[in-house]
Amino acid sequence: MPRARLPIGTFGEITTRRVSSGRFEARTRYRDWDGRSRQVQATGSTATAAERALKGKLASRFLFQPTNADLTPDSPFGDLVTYWLEDIDLEGRISRTTRNLYERNMRTLVTPAFENLTLREIGVARCDRFIKQLAKLSYNRAKQARVVLRLALELAVRHEILPSNPMDHVSRLYRAPHIPDALTAPEVNVIRAAIAQWESAAGHISGPKPDGQLGAIVEVMLGTSARIGEVLAIRRRDIDITGPVPSIRLAGTIVSRNGEQPFRQDHPKTAKSRRVVALPTFASDAVRRRLANAGSMGLDDLLFQSRDGTPLTTANVRRQLRQVLSGVGIDGVTPHMFRRTVATPVNDNASIELAAELLGHTDTRVTVMHYIQRSELVNPATAALLDRAFAKDEG
Repeated sequence: MPRARLPIGTFGEITTRRVSSGRFEARTRYRDWDGRSRQVQATGSTATAAERALKGKLASRFLFQPTNADLTPDSPFGDLVTYWLEDIDLEGRISRTTRNLYERNMRTLVTPAFENLTLREIGVARCDRFIKQLAKLSYNRAKQARVVLRLALELAVRHEILPSNPMDHVSRLYRAPHIPDALTAPEVNVIRAAIAQWESAAGHISGPKPDGQLGAIVEVMLGTSARIGEVLAIRRRDIDITGPVPSIRLAGTIVSRNGEQPFRQDHPKTAKSRRVVALPTFASDAVRRRLANAGSMGLDDLLFQSRDGTPLTTANVRRQLRQVLSGVGIDGVTPHMFRRTVATPVNDNASIELAAELLGHTDTRVTVMHYIQRSELVNPATAALLDRAFAKDEG
């Protein structure tokens, strides 16, 4: 007859025997967390002492610790952070860039406030107060801290180290109303003129002369609403400039990580935001000029690249744009502002759905909240409607 299977975390009959002069051994079978039954033994000077030692050894085996038997509610918060990062690496579900961002936010924003606490000392009130205090300094920092703290404590709950996640009961974060910044057509033309003047190399003194890429990058951002990383990831194969409707396929982004060379990722910010965008004339003209200046290109060559043929980094383009514009007294313009600038007229002249489609959003609420500059002007048709509704009697 087959031996009956023990429930997980239990042991069978204990047997004892003399193993040498003055030494006794107690042994039994114990079913571990992984479902396997293992033989466990201990020795003592008497049979009773050996059995007592065996029971102590069995009691020390943690039932719900599949990979880290040392993590308990009394462990310091830093041990959970290490365990959480190891679990992220083991799972391999998120990108390396996001993983590094999580680690940075945990180390810089959360750990300083919790490093001297054990896990059982981290309750709802403490978490709620921490998030609110951080939100007074920065909404974005509080939001980022909230994400990583919730994820780490959620892991502790899943692995039955903690009974519940205190972050589940922390109050919501509220952000002050924000009006997206967008440029007007005259402001766009001033920026174009400033870049053109710089690229003409008038008064150039030393170093490599401008190669015309900055102006073309701006025109493509204005013509596609693409993120700066998406524009820098455009390959020759993504461009159709000879068809009846010139277009660009946005299907990647440039990723830059500390200590690594920048590289092209084979999808934009999200895999769902791949899209083919028809080009307005000003953008298609800029692409044609760039192709002519670049000369012979392979299908996988980047439209915009360094003199060594490597990807341009988003940080370098931002810095170059800032330096060029600050030289003529224009401050505060970022590549992302062009993205908002495009969304506003598309919404005003067509629909929010078309603006969201152009931006690569799957939810129009994101488009409304972060990309559409709301006009204060109410449709003047209301005046005629009210005249008809409440006109004075002439008698």
